[in-house]
Amino acid sequence: MLTALGLLVAGFLAPKEAAEVQDHLTGFPDSDATAHLLRPTVLCALCLVPALAAFYYGMMRKLDQYMIRQFLNGFTLSFTVLLAIWFISDLTNHMDDFAESSDPFGIMGSYYLAAFPRFFVDYAPYGLLLGMLYSLGKLSRGQEIVSMIQTGRGVARLIFPLLVMGGMMGLICLGFNYRWAPAALGYQDALIEQAKDGSFSKARNVVYLAQDSKRLWLVGSFPYDYHRGESLQNVIIRSFSPEGKPEWRMEAKTAQWDRETHHWTFRGVERWDLMAGKNDDGRGRSPRFVKDLPEPLVVQEWSETPWQLIKPGLRAEQLGIPGLYSWLVQNRSSEWGNKRRFLTQWHYRWAQPGICISIILLAAPLGIVFSHRGKAGGIALAVFLCIGMLFSSTVFLALGESGYLPPFWAAWGTNVLATALALVLIQRRLVGRPIYQTFRRLLPC
Repeated sequence: MLTALGLLVAGFLAPKEAAEVQDHLTGFPDSDATAHLLRPTVLCALCLVPALAAFYYGMMRKLDQYMIRQFLNGFTLSFTVLLAIWFISDLTNHMDDFAESSDPFGIMGSYYLAAFPRFFVDYAPYGLLLGMLYSLGKLSRGQEIVSMIQTGRGVARLIFPLLVMGGMMGLICLGFNYRWAPAALGYQDALIEQAKDGSFSKARNVVYLAQDSKRLWLVGSFPYDYHRGESLQNVIIRSFSPEGKPEWRMEAKTAQWDRETHHWTFRGVERWDLMAGKNDDGRGRSPRFVKDLPEPLVVQEWSETPWQLIKPGLRAEQLGIPGLYSWLVQNRSSEWGNKRRFLTQWHYRWAQPGICISIILLAAPLGIVFSHRGKAGGIALAVFLCIGMLFSSTVFLALGESGYLPPFWAAWGTNVLATALALVLIQRRLVGRPIYQTFRRLLPC
């Protein structure tokens, strides 16, 4: 049933995603085609992850299935509570913005539908933590963990199916991270802007210097669908000579790029000639206003495209794997962009889903207890360690983007440290040594 449902959803979403990919590549042929063409495939695989998890569940023995059910019950309960808290809080903050829109329910539906992938990636680790502590704590209180161990299974064997389920959650996070979770933040901001002001912008106040043509662009507002022919708003262009001297300045209310002809069409144009020169009296000549410009003004020979113009205004946090890879390829030899930031975010897209597995490894030895002593201490320590791990990812990213750490280690450093700590805790649990008391000895009294 899950396979059929996944195929049905994939059959509905994949053609739309493929159409968006073709539309993007038509407008921006300099993007990496392979990474973008994989988007429908990734979306189909994402729809089939629940079926893969169900297939694994069906292949397991009864005791493993029982552990998985207990874990999924705890995760579903915890994740639903987190979703409800986030939804109420976010709706309270943006209720006034939605009310200002002409279609509040339509904007609200689009906003929260787009926000779900981002929410899942950000809060699934918390749901896994709470689900693990709830389910393992319940089994420990009922002495079921002890009974399972008496059947000949060790702690590592007991948590193995839960680790696989955590890996499935990580696959979902990886699929969302490929494109939809990073893009959700920018799309949400654009929807709020549309609800408040009626505009729908992807970037604002973007400055771009075309090195070959010596033209400096200042774009006041990029519409979110700029790649589909939407007009750029409040555009100012300055042209310079090869020696760096100003030649002319042009302002336009809108600028539109034709994907078929690659022509620029400007409307509401005003232009000034800034060529340096001398009057007859030897004094400097003031800028000359150019009259009788056609409306609209069509320019055919310019090579700049909207993709090139918007690159300086793109935020690395809002780009998925195809967008980050395309940016890095296009700016491989450029010196103006902060390549460390984009490269760190690219590695982080692959590393972030690994947090789900690290959470399972950390929470398992702390959620399993064999006596009535230390239950609260183990839970408190698990919460402290996992929150510290999620916080440390922000610190590592900042170090990578600022150049203090290589981008790869900045993205994967939190996962490596958390996994190493989790293996130590599991080893101590396997040999029966106390965990919470050991940490207490390390703290000053």
